[in-house]
Amino acid sequence: MQRNRFLGDMLSTLFDRTIKMRGTDDKRDIFKLCDALLSAEGEVSGLKLAATVLDRYRELDREEKTAFFAYMNDAFDIDAAAVSRLAADYATAPTTQGFKDLSKAAEPKRQELLRRLNQPAGATADLVAMRVDLIDILRDHPELARTNHDFVHLLRSWFNRGFLVLKAINWDTPARILDKIVAYEAVHQINDWDDLRRRLYPPDRRCFAFFHPAMPDEPLIFVEVALTKEIPDSVTKLLSEGRTPLEGDDAKVAVFYSISNCQKGLTGISFGNLLIKQVVSELSLAFPQLQDFVTLSPIPGLNRWLATQTEDEDHGYIATAILEHRAEPRDIEAMAARYLLTAKREDGMPVDPVARFHLGNGAEVYDIHAQADISPNGLAQSSGAMVNYLYDLTLTEQHHEEFALKSIVKAAKPAKSLSTAPLSPKPKDPTS
Repeated sequence: MQRNRFLGDMLSTLFDRTIKMRGTDDKRDIFKLCDALLSAEGEVSGLKLAATVLDRYRELDREEKTAFFAYMNDAFDIDAAAVSRLAADYATAPTTQGFKDLSKAAEPKRQELLRRLNQPAGATADLVAMRVDLIDILRDHPELARTNHDFVHLLRSWFNRGFLVLKAINWDTPARILDKIVAYEAVHQINDWDDLRRRLYPPDRRCFAFFHPAMPDEPLIFVEVALTKEIPDSVTKLLSEGRTPLEGDDAKVAVFYSISNCQKGLTGISFGNLLIKQVVSELSLAFPQLQDFVTLSPIPGLNRWLATQTEDEDHGYIATAILEHRAEPRDIEAMAARYLLTAKREDGMPVDPVARFHLGNGAEVYDIHAQADISPNGLAQSSGAMVNYLYDLTLTEQHHEEFALKSIVKAAKPAKSLSTAPLSPKPKDPTS
């Protein structure tokens, strides 16, 4: 049986390679190949044509890729006049055939092009990489946003929860995946393999990642977890080389201290909410004695906000002191609390992106700590401050609804107290 499986795998690989090699003989340009893929020819030879288009795309330079996306954007758009006419017909006589005709006309042809391009082995990863190029090109060509919308629409479908696989990442995970965990860590840089081992090997450390069957060696998102006795106030202590590991059964708190999205091509497709909820379930089963699920999160927008507050009559002097690294820790915590609880965008949502993520998942702002991340990045973005978001499993759904519908920022007593705490008095002007 094993021999037959091996033979089948080998023949499948040879077949895929043969298809790609045959495709290179097609002399048509990439635009005509796309036209062919969407035609009757594509229904017969779709796999071969799709492989040829993807091979041809990899050879394009930036200017040629821009032209390719522009072609997708314009040549495969909807026929607005036809949609309008069919919509009017359907409004008058809502027949099944009328619904089918309207639905077909309302879907851009580029969506079907992307579906057909997704046929060859490895094509999903190619299309995710293709969107990385599109995101980059969008900065100079915002008119391509229609094509980007279609990418997002399809990728959300292909990467929905039903297809995602949760895997524990540990010291026995294949090195090719561990290398990617090191490369993709976006919150607290992993310096070397010893640093990685400290995050994966001890009994009080866990790491979980989502994978997709079409990209089995590419993590989509991963979360690093520390098991502790108390809610932590410093990532520096949490990741210290000299700390004494805790036995998992002695832990009372699960701390999500780093969440990293791995695939830029999947920007706009959210996995974090699903990941945290499933990891909480996994940890609750493994360690039923856990009492609290919290984060130790960065506050990436704090210093940017403080820079807009330096002229404020009430707290501008404290904002300036924080930015100049001469403020008292309590003042840093108080200003960070004011930022997280009151700084809002025009749509009523919090300014801070990490706050929006966790509050949107149903967490609440629990506590804030100065001198929690004294790395260069931590000092640059938040003057070293970090925040705990608390996931109370009995309240997350209620909190999520109130945040999504009313932009209500839930905060626990420690954070509320900090947000109204008096600041250090303003120094007297020596010239007065």
